[in-house]
Formats: sequence, structure tokens, C-alpha cells
Amino acid sequence: MVITWKKLGSIEFPIFALPSSNWEEQDGLLFIDNRVVDDRNMPGKTIGMRRLQTPIKDLVPLRGSIAAPVSLIRQTRIKTFIDNVGTPFIYEKTTSSSLKYYKIRKIERKDIASVLWLKGVSFPFKVPRPPNEGFTWAGVLHLKDIPWLLYEYSETAKSDTRRKV
Repeated sequence: MVITWKKLGSIEFPIFALPSSNWEEQDGLLFIDNRVVDDRNMPGKTIGMRRLQTPIKDLVPLRGSIAAPVSLIRQTRIKTFIDNVGTPFIYEKTTSSSLKYYKIRKIERKDIASVLWLKGVSFPFKVPRPPNEGFTWAGVLHLKDIPWLLYEYSETAKSDTRRKV
């Protein structure tokens, strides 16, 4: 299955990098290059729970955990992944998005996250933790000139540019 930025909501994070796209499902087992990645015969809603319970010892190692969509978009080398529920996919970058920088206007610290307000953007961004001290600018990816996804923090305003997403 090929996923683009339009279908990022259909995958469940965290996701894990896979060594190849040569996957095959047989008898409830997901194989990659003839080695087991996921044993869907085991109970559990996540790939991690099923991997802990399976009697199969030679599992394909899962490395390169990615916790958020922006980390997937920033990824340049790896294209093949499996999501938290065990769905393998290829992430394909299909469009170019503008990256613009905004001054951080206000940070509201909440119990489990922070809310980031940017000068020139009419809505806030929810972030798991506030930016480190000294980062006063935020780079935001845009889709069709609408601010979409917080991309990075910066100490200074950087030039606007484009990124493939």
C-alpha cells in the first residue's frame, strides 16, 4: 500500500522502518524477505504486543521508530514502514509544500502538551513540549497557502523555501 501526505491520518503512529518492501502475508504471519515481522495470530491490538507474545524467535528487527507525521515527512532515505497496528506501507512524497517562518507569539503550557501561537497565523499548534529556550521562530509547512504542519523551530527567521511532502 502506498501512502501520501493526503492519507497520513490513516496510519497509526508510532511507525517503524522496514528493510524492504518485499512483504507477503500468509497464515496470519507478515513476512519481509522470508522473515517474520508480525504474527497476527497472537492477541493484541499493536504490533509490539503481538511480537512480545509470538513463539517465533527470529523476527525482523524494528528500528527507526517515528512518532509523528512531521518526522516521516522529514525522512529522506527510508520509504518503507509498518505502523503500530501492523499495516506495512510505502511513503511516497508527491507534492511540494512551501515552508515559511513565523515569530512565536505565545506558548501556553498545558498538563500534557503545549499550545503554540504564531504571529500571522490565526490558529494555534498543539505540540507535545514547548521549544527549547532561544528558539523564537517556527517553520510551518503550507498546503495551498494555508498553514498546515509545524516543521521545525529556529533561533532566527530563515528564508522561505519548499519541501517535498
